[in-house]
Amino acid sequence: VQLQASGGGLVQAGGSLRLSCAASGRTFSTYPMGWFRQAPGKEREFVATISRGGIGTYYSDAVKGRFTISRDNVKNTMYLQMNTLKTEDTAVYYCAAGRVYGNTDTSGYDYWGQGTLVTVSS
Repeated sequence: VQLQASGGGLVQAGGSLRLSCAASGRTFSTYPMGWFRQAPGKEREFVATISRGGIGTYYSDAVKGRFTISRDNVKNTMYLQMNTLKTEDTAVYYCAAGRVYGNTDTSGYDYWGQGTLVTVSS
């Protein structure tokens, strides 16, 4: 599966953005999906994951209550709704397709999108 993330941009603290991850191919619904992010000088970190059918979701403590992950298996697209953004949310956001739902480590994901930059200004 090929993934393409989009929707990043510049937003003020307290604002919102919605990221999208478009998948090619007809196997999108067979993959648990995840969002990760990487800030300058830091390692890539887990943000959120969603099960194949979209029922199960899990978030990092840093974004719980502010971000919402969702997917549309008809449109082959995953989303990340980001509200109440903070300056510390500034990072390149990556979408990924994994093997097992609930995995929070990058090693559990086989396919990656190219990343989309989110910049939150104070």
